[in-house]
This record gives sequence, C-alpha cells and structure tokens, in this order.
Amino acid sequence: MSIALLSHIELDAGYPSHFEQAGFNLYYATTAEARNNLDPEIAAEIRAVLTVGSIGITAKQMAALPNLEIICAQGVGFEQIDIEAANARNIKVTHGPGTNNSAVADHTLALMLAITRSIPFLDGKVRSGEWNRSRLVLPGMFGKKLGVIGMGNIGTQIAQRCAGGFDMQVGYFNRRPLTDSAWRYFDSRQALAGWADYLVVATPGGKDTQKLVDAEVLRELGPQGYLINIARGSVVDTAALIASLKNQQIAGAALDVIDGEPQVPAEMLTLTQNLVMTPHTAGRSPQAVANMMHLVIANLGAHFSGQALLTPVPA
Repeated sequence: MSIALLSHIELDAGYPSHFEQAGFNLYYATTAEARNNLDPEIAAEIRAVLTVGSIGITAKQMAALPNLEIICAQGVGFEQIDIEAANARNIKVTHGPGTNNSAVADHTLALMLAITRSIPFLDGKVRSGEWNRSRLVLPGMFGKKLGVIGMGNIGTQIAQRCAGGFDMQVGYFNRRPLTDSAWRYFDSRQALAGWADYLVVATPGGKDTQKLVDAEVLRELGPQGYLINIARGSVVDTAALIASLKNQQIAGAALDVIDGEPQVPAEMLTLTQNLVMTPHTAGRSPQAVANMMHLVIANLGAHFSGQALLTPVPA
C-alpha cells in the first residue's frame, strides 16, 4: 500500500521515482494558492509533507490535512514550519542538517570573488563590445578580514576555506562564543561589521534573526566592506541594503537569498555594478540534492516503520 506524500517543491529529475519506489504516492502543491486550496479528497489522503524552510507549512494548512503524521524539511532550515501547531497534533518534524554544507560554502566563496572582482558586470561589458573601457583595477580577497554572523556548520566551512585558501583573518558573532575556537569572537554584530572586510550572513532564518543586518550594521561595514548573504533574506533589512548600495556606503553585496523571494525589488535590478544575485541555489549541487533527498526518504521510512527519526527537529 502506498503512502500519500504532498510535496511543496518540484523534485529534480529521477527523485520522484525514488519516492515511488520507497512506497510513496506523490502529490504536488508548489504554489501558495495550491497549498491553501487542496482538493479535500486528496487532503484526506496525505500522511506526509515534504517542504523547505522558506516555504514551510502553516497551522491552517496542517488543519486541512486530517491524517498528516510527519513533515520533512529537505534542508537545514525549518523557520516557516509552525512547530507549535505540529507539536499540538503530535506531527513529527524533521530537517536536513549537514546535507548541503559544502555546496553552500563553495557558493559563498564564488559570490565573494564575483562581487570583489566584478565578474558579472565585466562579463556583460565584454559581451557588449566594451573590452577596453571595462578593464578596471579591482581589489583581491587574499589577506582580508572575514566576519561571519552565525558560526555554525556552514559558517565554519566558509571560514576554513577563507583562512586556508586566502589567508584571511576570521572573526564571528554568535549568541555565545565557541569553545576552543582559534577565531576571534565579537560580542556584537556592529563590532564585527566594523572590523570585517567581508560580512557573511550564515544564520538560520526565523523571528529571532529578522533584520540582524540593519542600517547600523551596514554603516559599520563601510565603503570598503562587502555583504554576502547565503542564509535567509529576512536576516537583512532590504531597504537599508538598497540605500547603502545606491549611496555607495558599502563596496558591494552578493546575495543568494532575498526577502520576499522569488520577487526581487525593482531597485535591486538596477544595481548592476555593486550587487550580485543568484536565485537561492547555493545548496543545490548534485551531491547536496542527493544527500537531502536520501535523508528525507530515510526519515519517512523510519517513521512509517515505527523506528526513531534520524534528524528530528526539537519539539
């Protein structure tokens, strides 16, 4: 007998068959409208939901799924899943810590180099025939100072790459200092931004981290500093960032996440020289996607066979 699974995301080629082979009958609700207006007959079948942290599932959406037993977030984040509502119904929630750390760290360095060396801007100039007029004198990353807001698993991998490959000094801001860390701890976001040449945001999303990077932090980062966000768009004050870039109060920004994505503020689209954007793809390497999907299937299999979950979200 197959188990009905509702997916909030389109699965990459090959993965639907993996779920089907594992005994799951897939349904899709990849838009907010679809998630809020499920066919009642299908809703009654659903026993599991696959989502991501930036989409999540609300208490109202859970209430429309009377037989829901488990929610799986494919990545590490689960900020938009109503954990309280899930706990009230004893619905299990899992996530995917560690599945895409390397991919996100690699992408972070790509963003850092892209904005430092103006790669997208110069690529456009070459393609438009402006070779000679676009040969700018640009800074490098070697020996600069890296500040990380959120020194977790991903932040650690970013720091290791920057310290080892680019001889960068590393500082960080966390809720509390790490034990036995060789890196410098700062007790405020502002102090870290004032010290750093690159400020990388690697925190979880959610209400506790909203607008951690605000106008004050950006002022401290200053006209020689770069902001890199591979966490969640909500962690950065978008209006303050746009103002900083337009007024050249910081050197530039590179973003894999934007508050309100996939919608991008119109003002950001005009900032071609000091802003680089990618569409929330940092964690989407083939290996990372495989890791995430295999972990989801393993958690689902464990739940429906009465075994302990591999990576439960704390209740």
